[in-house]
Amino acid sequence: MKDVQRIAIVDPSDATREPLRNLLLGVESVWLEAECSRYEFFIDVARQSCPDAVVITLDADHQKALQLIQQLTVEFPQMPILAVSSRGDGQSILHALRAGAKEFLTAPVVLEELLLALQRLRANRASNGGGDTNNTFNGQTRADSLLVSVVGSKGGVGCTSIAVNLGCCMAQDPKYNVALVDLDLALGDADVALDLIPDYTLADVAMNVDRLDMQFLRRSLCKHESGLSLLPHPVQMEDIGLIHEEHLGRVIGLLRASYSHLIFDLSKRFTPTDWTAMRMSDVVILVAQLELTSLRNVVRMLHTMDKEEGLGDKVKVVINRVGADDSDITLEKAQETIGKPIFWQVPNDFKSMLGARNAGVPLLMHAPKSRAHLSLIGMSNSLCGKVPVDAPKKERRSFFSFR
Repeated sequence: MKDVQRIAIVDPSDATREPLRNLLLGVESVWLEAECSRYEFFIDVARQSCPDAVVITLDADHQKALQLIQQLTVEFPQMPILAVSSRGDGQSILHALRAGAKEFLTAPVVLEELLLALQRLRANRASNGGGDTNNTFNGQTRADSLLVSVVGSKGGVGCTSIAVNLGCCMAQDPKYNVALVDLDLALGDADVALDLIPDYTLADVAMNVDRLDMQFLRRSLCKHESGLSLLPHPVQMEDIGLIHEEHLGRVIGLLRASYSHLIFDLSKRFTPTDWTAMRMSDVVILVAQLELTSLRNVVRMLHTMDKEEGLGDKVKVVINRVGADDSDITLEKAQETIGKPIFWQVPNDFKSMLGARNAGVPLLMHAPKSRAHLSLIGMSNSLCGKVPVDAPKKERRSFFSFR
């Protein structure tokens, strides 16, 4: 996925600001962080939004626009500035560059020229010590982003419980800004697990994806007291058809501009939206249990994922409810059969898990000292690079052999 560049624009004229705004919204690698219609207010907008680059149109009042560029250059010396004007004569360009602009485009702006200018601004910022623009959030340095898809080998293996609790564990790190997207569009229940009643859902975001701004996107996610944000599945079944893979791809790209860590709770049906999330993810957690049907499905799913270039290497198998009395399949036999190292084991802690689900709270609030919660903290740390995990590799054996 392309890196997202957060842009703020200022233009007092609706006639030129709207076309520029629409042009930027159509670029997948651009997030419109803020827009302003007054030169004198824009410095406060820049202070609050801390964009990766700013676009300033000069035509409404050249003098005020040039003064704004000078002020931004003094206060934010590393912030790249793109000046736009219908006056493309040498004198106008020279004045803008002397004021502090790094790039100049002649209006009306052409998409190809805009993309090239934004690429140069990004490179300029990096070469001047500004670093990767994707490593800032609200002006603060943030950890590298991480996208995790969680998919179950069958219904009832605890896929949603792991996704919800994993997200809450990650959200405890103040450097992370974590969101969970419920992609089980028909029967998802992440909102129930967190006892949240959403005002907006993924369907609302998908229908407005071409007109999204930062404020609407943030309002669309419910914020849990644990720090985890949730974008729930559609409330009405008939709204499922509104969400297409291209919509989801755009939404994920925009969410990545605001959240350092994203977790996707997938369905069990390998829908086009599930595939989109897995392709865009850094890690795919495949949840299974030590049970014949579940492990058989793991083999089938791994076989299918291996056909997708690069996807098979992302998959990490997690065995849930390890130690349950009704299982006579050992971890060693399971690992030999699936032919892939088991990344993590979550112990059977039925009482804590069921109590948390019935209470509508995550484990960190219901049973913070439970074995399941401590295990999920370890998994979270490992995924985020805080704890190295070395699992022995096994050769793949015959398809469903447990001998």
